[in-house]
Amino acid sequence: MSVLICGSMAYDNIMVFPGRFKEHILADQLHILNVAFLVPEMRKEFGGCAGNIAYNLRLLGEQPNIMATVGEDFPVYADRLRTNAIEQRFISTIGETLTAQAYITTDLDDNQITAFHPGAMDHSHQNKVPTDAGITIGMVSPDGRQGMIEHAQQFADADIPFIFDPGQGLPMFDGDDLKQFIDQATWVAVNDYEGQLLQERTGWSHEDIASHVEALIVTRGGSGSSIYTDGRELEIPAVKPTEILDPTGCGDAYRAGLVFGISRGLSWEDTGRLASLIGARKIAHRGTQNHVMNLEDLQQEFASAFNYALSL
Repeated sequence: MSVLICGSMAYDNIMVFPGRFKEHILADQLHILNVAFLVPEMRKEFGGCAGNIAYNLRLLGEQPNIMATVGEDFPVYADRLRTNAIEQRFISTIGETLTAQAYITTDLDDNQITAFHPGAMDHSHQNKVPTDAGITIGMVSPDGRQGMIEHAQQFADADIPFIFDPGQGLPMFDGDDLKQFIDQATWVAVNDYEGQLLQERTGWSHEDIASHVEALIVTRGGSGSSIYTDGRELEIPAVKPTEILDPTGCGDAYRAGLVFGISRGLSWEDTGRLASLIGARKIAHRGTQNHVMNLEDLQQEFASAFNYALSL
């Protein structure tokens, strides 16, 4: 497998507010909102959808390629990629910009307030999908708007099957844009909220969307996930994690499992269950790239969770 993941590389600045937002935000005063939260705990993590998915694939023994635009502050992240032997040849640095930055504040109820600076990500259209690099599977994940449009078109023109994973970038597109993405893609992956928004903007049901692609995958957090394929809806159960510490990046971990399963020719049932297992491994660790795993461990956990062996 040679996968090209088009998407964001970002630094995640994660802060924990030791209270509850609802106790400080008055519903009848939202029109003059002016609040400040003291956050004694803060950490900076490596993130971005492309970076997170690639990290998980590398743990599975794969050699993913990332295509992204980054800023002049990227060298620290580049060193981490080198440490993890993750390919960087399709990552471009944009002068006089910062790498995308997320500022995430979480309260005691796990509610989040996020501010996101796209920085160099807005220049993602400057990268072009390489057609001579042996890429066999692509992914269009959250990125600059024009970059997502052009990269999907480039995958389609090159007959490279790809996953359309709009994520938090979905609101940038109207119904016609999204229908075009779906018709170009081979697979579509969204979470439950994104799936609802996708249906509203396109006017297509989940079954309609699935009829345009080989599979539509909808993740539902602790309620598991659904895979719509061949006129069927497969219900994939969630795997109970050892503990729940941080949900950030679980969707990206799940998507790495999708890419792995597709590339290995696994059934959709096995692919979804493996993806669910990887998401459970991630949620038990803080940050999006601090968990560890290998295929042997995952196969043992898979057998324990689902009462049969995963054949690779």
